[in-house]
Amino acid sequence: MVRTVLPLCFLLVLLFVAIIGIGESLVGASPAGHAPHGTVTIDGITVPDIGPLPTAVPTPSSNLNYAAKIELGKQLYFDGRLSKNNAISCAFCHNPGTGFADSRQTSIGVGGGIGGRQSPTVYNTGFNHVQFWDGRARSLEEQAIGPIHNPVEMAETHEHVVAKLGKIKGYQQQFRAVFGTDVNLQGIAEAIAAYERTVLSTNSAFDKYVLGDAKAMDEAAVRGMGLFKGKARCILCHNGPNFTDNQFHNLGVPQVGPMKEDLGRYNVSRAEKDKGAFKTPTLRSITETAPYMHDGAFKTLEEVVEFLDQGGGGNPTLSPLMRPLGLTAEERADLGMFLKALTGEPIKFSMPQLPK
Repeated sequence: MVRTVLPLCFLLVLLFVAIIGIGESLVGASPAGHAPHGTVTIDGITVPDIGPLPTAVPTPSSNLNYAAKIELGKQLYFDGRLSKNNAISCAFCHNPGTGFADSRQTSIGVGGGIGGRQSPTVYNTGFNHVQFWDGRARSLEEQAIGPIHNPVEMAETHEHVVAKLGKIKGYQQQFRAVFGTDVNLQGIAEAIAAYERTVLSTNSAFDKYVLGDAKAMDEAAVRGMGLFKGKARCILCHNGPNFTDNQFHNLGVPQVGPMKEDLGRYNVSRAEKDKGAFKTPTLRSITETAPYMHDGAFKTLEEVVEFLDQGGGGNPTLSPLMRPLGLTAEERADLGMFLKALTGEPIKFSMPQLPK
């Protein structure tokens, strides 16, 4: 009997271990990018779970980050000489003091020109595979030089900005040291992108909580997280470690500001379904980056939550993910507390000394 029982027990143990291993591999599956803590399914839709931000920022092999390049990019980011009137820098609309975003409803450019969209935050843009509200830029490098020749923003030409910066001795020296070339547009793009990849919102109360610190979030925030991943359905769009699916959705946001109509992603894709659709923004440090939505339609997070609770606004191409949520006042408050728990630790920041 002993000889029969022992092999059977041994086989059962092996079978149990194999089942556990398969289960763990399924939980760790990543069908849509980073999903270190598994997935969440709501109404048959499975998305990556939220979790801590990866320690490494995706960096293209053609533009590796190193200190001298980052420092050059930081100087360019804060240098108004990239604009026609030498006054509008990247930081003018993506201000470190307002979450690397713009506290104005829509941004102001050269000559007081008013842009049609709210400037999104630079926080964690290194994790996005497309940039701008409509995703027209496929990299941070492409994004970095877009505003330079936008007539409403910096209103400069690429050719003239290269010539202008090429006359500045400090930039001449740095470009030769970093790239081995004179000042050029590609170098400007790569340096600014390198700096922007260092602008991170991380180590929030949420991150600490999911990494094991049970006291990092209070009870209201924990309840809010449950709502975020369940009844409130937020995770269907704001998923993964950076709280965005990097996809485009029409929420029926009311069109306000100088533009009477904004077709969003449609202007890039020309797909009928993309009319009025905009890229899902990250929610990390969202409390720092008011106002909200592509046109700055909402001044507070409370307004945003109320709008989404109602199922968004009426629109012919409204996302099928949108529906009334039926949240109570307490649930809306709890959800707000969770959003506050996504605020990252303060970034140690100092203004660069610009070359002459």
